[in-house]
Amino acid sequence: MSASSALPSSAMRRAWMAVLAHTPCAELEAALSQALHGATPPEFDWLRPPETGLAMVRGRIGGSGDAFNLGEATVTRATLRLRQPAGHAPVGVACHLGRDRRRAELAALADALLQLPEQHANLHGHLIEPLSIRLAEQRAARRHEAASTRVEFFTMVRGD
Repeated sequence: MSASSALPSSAMRRAWMAVLAHTPCAELEAALSQALHGATPPEFDWLRPPETGLAMVRGRIGGSGDAFNLGEATVTRATLRLRQPAGHAPVGVACHLGRDRRRAELAALADALLQLPEQHANLHGHLIEPLSIRLAEQRAARRHEAASTRVEFFTMVRGD
């Protein structure tokens, strides 16, 4: 995103919000502090302070068939607005599985900061890209581990 553009595309924002939603709190806090180079995060106002609730998880029969309610999952969400002296004051949003309010605060703050043209390149390079790579490596390791336990079944036809 160039410095002249006002807002990132919705696809870019969805991608970084997915990374923020899947990153554990301790890693997110350390990475955000490092990306901000130890500076104090900017002030913000809560539009919706971190709150925990339930969301219905839906499934599909066979992965693509009829939808059904699988059960409920605990989620935490938060929304904040950065205090900007003039002009655009970005709104940061976070929603993740679990009950971690601090994680929701950090993710919403990172989302808002990533919308600032002057902060975007630095934060994307020092926060989102490393976390995204780490998450992809973890997914690959889980897939490899699961694949190693895969059992192939076959049926032999008996001739009578």
